[in-house]
Amino acid sequence: MLIKLIIIALLLFIIINLVRAGLAMLKQDQPNVKMSRFIGWRVVFSALLLLLLFIAQAMGLIEPNPRPY
Repeated sequence: MLIKLIIIALLLFIIINLVRAGLAMLKQDQPNVKMSRFIGWRVVFSALLLLLLFIAQAMGLIEPNPRPY
């Protein structure tokens, strides 16, 4: 159950950083807010999520859906 909460939290962080990057792109009057920083954090969280999914599946913490046929 804990691993699923961590996955959901990482997905939320990814979406939040996507929204923050979009807002930074629209607000061009703030020179100290860099859109690339938010996009970079989004990439880091995505890579961390992918790595966490692979490790959790290898350890048996989560199970993929059975084959459809």
